[in-house]
Amino acid sequence: MQIDLNNPDALTFEAVRQLLASASDDVHTQLRVTKMGIAYISSGVVGGADIDGLLFRLETWAAGSGYVGLVAASDEVWVTQILNALKQNWPKPPFDYIDIY
Repeated sequence: MQIDLNNPDALTFEAVRQLLASASDDVHTQLRVTKMGIAYISSGVVGGADIDGLLFRLETWAAGSGYVGLVAASDEVWVTQILNALKQNWPKPPFDYIDIY
């Protein structure tokens, strides 16, 4: 699952909800946005690893923390926070690492 941020109609609450729901909370994850505008959740490759081609990334979410998966996707406040982080930082983030807290 990914979201094409170049398409304004693609960045919706429902799309972010589905993106979060598509990831497993059993491994470390990180929401990443490529320079081409594709938002996706990386599982396993997180932190500062393999960041060539990325425009920005959010902090790493530890396995079992509840930031991704079905429970996270059902939390409207959390989904809205992620939606807003994407809207506020695409296409010109102030930094390549975004802390949303």
